[in-house]
Amino acid sequence: MTEEKKIRQILVSVIIISILVRGFLAAFLELGNDEVYYWTYAKFPDLSHFDHPPMVGLIIQLFTLNLHFDQEFFLRLASIVFGAVNTWLVFLLGRLIRDSITGLYASLLYTGSFYCSILAGTFILPDSPQVFFWLISLYLLLNALPDKSLSRRSRNFLLLAGVSTGFALLSKYHSVFLVSGVFLYILFFNRKWFRAKETYLSFLIVIVMFIPVLLWNYQNQFISFTFHEGRIDAQEAGIRWNYFGTEMIGQVFYNNPVNFILIILAFIAVIRGRRLMDRNHLWLLLLISLPLTLIFIGFSLFNATLPHWTGPAYLGFILIAAAYLGERSSRREKMVMIPVAVKLSIGLLLIVVVLASGQITRGWIPVGKLGFNDISRQLYGWNELGEKFKPLSNKYTKAGIMDPKAPVISFRWFPAANFDYYVARPAGTEVYAIGELNRIHKYYWIDKERGPLKKGINAWFIALSDDFQDPHNLYPGLFDSIPNPDTLHILRGKEEIRQAYVFRLMGLRKEIVFDSMKVCYR
Repeated sequence: MTEEKKIRQILVSVIIISILVRGFLAAFLELGNDEVYYWTYAKFPDLSHFDHPPMVGLIIQLFTLNLHFDQEFFLRLASIVFGAVNTWLVFLLGRLIRDSITGLYASLLYTGSFYCSILAGTFILPDSPQVFFWLISLYLLLNALPDKSLSRRSRNFLLLAGVSTGFALLSKYHSVFLVSGVFLYILFFNRKWFRAKETYLSFLIVIVMFIPVLLWNYQNQFISFTFHEGRIDAQEAGIRWNYFGTEMIGQVFYNNPVNFILIILAFIAVIRGRRLMDRNHLWLLLLISLPLTLIFIGFSLFNATLPHWTGPAYLGFILIAAAYLGERSSRREKMVMIPVAVKLSIGLLLIVVVLASGQITRGWIPVGKLGFNDISRQLYGWNELGEKFKPLSNKYTKAGIMDPKAPVISFRWFPAANFDYYVARPAGTEVYAIGELNRIHKYYWIDKERGPLKKGINAWFIALSDDFQDPHNLYPGLFDSIPNPDTLHILRGKEEIRQAYVFRLMGLRKEIVFDSMKVCYR
């Protein structure tokens, strides 16, 4: 068997196995807070949304046939498909920058990344389409920009890169670092592109594709940009080392500690002058990836950040690490198909996935008894809540106390979206989130579309023991009475992981019209 054939066989095997593993997780794990919230993007499509551009909602619509198939697996199907294609794309990128064995190493390191395989490759998040279009953009740009002759092929690739970058930007705002990376590369390494009309057409394509998002923001007081600006503004004076530490630990874990070490070793090799790949390819990857990483690390010194914000930057870093392994392999007499470090990377991923899945669904480790907060509880019990709520609501409906269509009221985008998908949807009712915009997010627009709450109606309010909010304090004087709640016990095996207190909000005293972004009821 030739080395090329063996490489292809390993690659195909990795893709098939990863599809099976990620598909299993997608089918049997309940949706997380963010995922179920993005389901609302598909249920209530728009030119853009409060938190993100529209792409994640569009791909959910596409892969669920406009929510005709709305089980967890189908909501996540786009991530499964993109994850498989992305593994192939990473192989092509590794082969482009060095050789086929580098491509194999890149695809294996990609598979070993928690960010790539789980966050963007299993769960349905804006990162799922962003990573897909980011990789396509990298492939096109690496083919086009280093070309000093500006051939017709390269010009066409640059135009196509404008399209793929536009789609990446419609997935998540910080895809703008693709645009800035292209500009910096042309400025420092190949200024001939400034004389090519395709350069300006490519930038124009990105802008035109982004116009719907700009239009939506113009119509809504540029709320998305002000919201994200508030997330990265320094809130307190002085450096916050705890925020910085959380960000760095998160980056190491999300991208797999083994991968992270390989990336550091690859950077050391580059600094020492080792030729891991073509200089132009290396600089293009660095100019796209480094600014994204450094800027968000800088933000983390002053404000809380989320480690997955830098996730796309590590796509370039993984390629550099793969080239480092490829260069080491080329100096051996016999090529090593799967180096020990790569085996450790994938092995660590599998161990963590098995333990995390068991913890979420079975509670294998008594984290609470050990004095720690068991965050796995947040990802379990929503189906059970919906199943137990329905007979309770039917009891009050048959007694003539509650209307069958009585809405569920919530105070924040989560758990509003969780209630919407797991409680209200099977019960045949709707969820409204009543509160300030910075707490209810997209539910301001959902509330508007569902229409005002009429005076005199009754409604449900579900307070969770692990996220308790008292409706008496949230909505004082808004209802005639709020009787004592019924209690639903949510179990994981034999362990009670939360209680749900189901309040009946009786007699809305005035109509609620959702027409103000500052206070969403009056």
